[in-house]
Amino acid sequence: VQLQASGGGLVQAGGSLRLSCTASGQNFDAYGVGWFRQAPGKEREFVVAISGRSRNTYYADSVKGRFPISRDNDKNTVYLQMNNLRPEDTAIYYCAAAPVHSDRLRKSAEYAFWGQGTQVTVSS
Repeated sequence: VQLQASGGGLVQAGGSLRLSCTASGQNFDAYGVGWFRQAPGKEREFVVAISGRSRNTYYADSVKGRFPISRDNDKNTVYLQMNNLRPEDTAIYYCAAAPVHSDRLRKSAEYAFWGQGTQVTVSS
């Protein structure tokens, strides 16, 4: 599975962006997909994930209610709608895929495939 993340950019606080993660390969719906982010000088952290077929979702407390995640398995794409952005959301955002489901999707070690990252910058 190869992943391509896109949609990052520069936005003012309170604004919105939509990230996309498009996968190549088959059986996309067998994979859970997560988004992680890494800010300068900080460790990578979990943001949100969605399971394959059941589309169960898992959110970090910091983004719950602001960053809804969805997927279109026919298009092999997962979308991350980022609303009410804050300066502390500034980071490189990575999407990743894992052949697992449930709360395991919160753990970066579960993911076998990673995209290249897309920069999100939120100005105050």
